[in-house]
Amino acid sequence: MQEKFWTKFLRPLIVIILFVGVSGTLTGCSSDSSSTKTVKVGVVGTTDNPIWKQVNKNLKGQGIKIKLVSFSDGILANQALNNKELDMVAFQHYAFLHQEEKEKNYKFSVIGQTYLTPMNIFSDKIKSVKDIKNGDTISIPNNVTNAGRALTVLQQAGLIKLDANAGEMPAIKDITENKLNLKIVQQDPAKIMNLLPDVTAGITNSNFVKAAGKDPINDAIYKESFSYSNKANKPWLNVIAVRTSDKNNATYKKVVKAYHRKNVIKVYNTKFKHMYTPAFKAEK
Repeated sequence: MQEKFWTKFLRPLIVIILFVGVSGTLTGCSSDSSSTKTVKVGVVGTTDNPIWKQVNKNLKGQGIKIKLVSFSDGILANQALNNKELDMVAFQHYAFLHQEEKEKNYKFSVIGQTYLTPMNIFSDKIKSVKDIKNGDTISIPNNVTNAGRALTVLQQAGLIKLDANAGEMPAIKDITENKLNLKIVQQDPAKIMNLLPDVTAGITNSNFVKAAGKDPINDAIYKESFSYSNKANKPWLNVIAVRTSDKNNATYKKVVKAYHRKNVIKVYNTKFKHMYTPAFKAEK
């Protein structure tokens, strides 16, 4: 009789209770998963992936997850942000951002600064800019923003003077004084380090300097001042930007806070030695 009661009534009841309990647990996991907000961040290439991996770790437990979307060109990344295919972008400095906003009427806002990359002068022939002679050739990048910065570096080094009204991105035509009659040649920034045997000096992005086996700071014959507190460097500070309509988004602010941590600077120092300098005051 007891066996029949167990078989007929109690066993099915326990099975039902167990099923409901498991279902509730699964439903709870689904709910937790659905509450996680995925933030799509547009980047160029994959170089900065280790940085964002650390940012994701810093966001653990906050219900936010970063998903990187890599582009081959920053112009395409900004276009995707404008089209609401991304939540934010993190690859460009102020100068490039301002140029994009001006040309395409984008409504973007900066919600955080990331890093400053040094852009110094290198040579295989001389040890100092003081050794540059009349008529020497200097290679600079052939794209607008990096060419403008390179010219600014040449001015800081005392080699040329630029029109004060040229703005953030001066061009060769804006040179107002060139006492040494330097031949300033614009070339593919990725090739400049390999061209050093054929020119007196060259200026290019620090990632290409690294790729050539040189240190972006220690191996330079002239080092620009690359502190983010120096106002002259403001145009070249890399930033995190969003659509202006989202500038007060609480989730995006948490992402910036997770980026502005000391352990992110540690990634800079271990993975990108002398390539990235923080452009923010780090929190713990």
